[in-house]
Amino acid sequence: MARRAGAETYPARLRKSAHRVRSTLRRSGVDYFRGDGSDWIALAALLMVIPAITCGTLLNPVWCSPAALVLPIVAGGLLLRPASLLGLYAAAATALIVESIWLGPFKDGTVGVTPGTVLTVAACGFFGLVLAQFRARVGVPWRRGGTMLFDLRERIRVQSALPRLPQGWHREMSLRPAGGQSFSGDFVVAARTNGGRTLEAVLTDVSGKGMDAGSRALLLSGAFGGLLGSLPPHGFLPAANGYLLRQDWDEGFATSIHLVLDLESGDYEILSAGHPPALQLHAGSGRWEEKAAGGPLLGVYDGAQFDAVKGSLAPGDVLMLFTDGLVETSDRDMAEGIDRLTGEADRYVSTGFEGAAWHLIEACAKDVNDDRALLLLSRKS
Repeated sequence: MARRAGAETYPARLRKSAHRVRSTLRRSGVDYFRGDGSDWIALAALLMVIPAITCGTLLNPVWCSPAALVLPIVAGGLLLRPASLLGLYAAAATALIVESIWLGPFKDGTVGVTPGTVLTVAACGFFGLVLAQFRARVGVPWRRGGTMLFDLRERIRVQSALPRLPQGWHREMSLRPAGGQSFSGDFVVAARTNGGRTLEAVLTDVSGKGMDAGSRALLLSGAFGGLLGSLPPHGFLPAANGYLLRQDWDEGFATSIHLVLDLESGDYEILSAGHPPALQLHAGSGRWEEKAAGGPLLGVYDGAQFDAVKGSLAPGDVLMLFTDGLVETSDRDMAEGIDRLTGEADRYVSTGFEGAAWHLIEACAKDVNDDRALLLLSRKS
């Protein structure tokens, strides 16, 4: 019985030991990618590269220049923490001293450690140390910096995804950041509420553009997504206004337009906070109508009131919500921009508006240095 118990407990102990090893490695990996782990592996590898470069320089300085020491220094600036980087610099300085002694004093026509070589290595070391200190302050290793930005961009994109609509409806959204950047101050949050009968969509334009407004847009899109559907439609913009006021940002205002659409009847309400008007195409007459609701900018003052404008989408009608970057520039006022937008949109009346959002931005505001967004809803005939 004792031997059987020992045989039964040994595999259990082995499994526990393996589990502890896996947990330790997993925690070490997570800490390393977060910036909390040790960088001794990278430091040891770079410290071995420096003697290899030094030996190559001493054996054949023509092919292996003393300036090659900048390679591990640049790599160290990307991989190491400031304290480890100073140790690497000490090794590189020692290697330069050894090379200068071995190769002798520099003379015209000879190969040696020149003052320019020393200045080049020192300059690379200085900039590497600046980068390492910045990374240490931010707490994000260089390998994860690009991944984090990509993740933030994807979160904004996912939060701006429009929900599926019942048969007979078409919706699409197109977003074009300023200057070809990946981040935009324009975003959409949308949800189906009231048991799926109602579509609520909010198009917001945060002050600023591109990367400058991207972080605020990410924060606001998450907050607005939480508010949408949790409050009555007329309570959304007052709550959003209060949220912006509590942030106390230096450049903390935004414009927003809130659509509440009944997917069964086609009736809708639009509430606006300083946003450009919506445009509705009446299929019967073929004319565009502006739907302008009154309300101040978000984040300007407390107690703001937002008035609604009502309408209805009949079969064949189209509704467009957009930001000012699409219709307004320094040399073109909003009225002229709206005329141009509706003129371009008329080309899709006969063929349908599927895929039209991207093409309308391309036609009306391709080279505008501002964030541009267009939300298009159409009720099929």
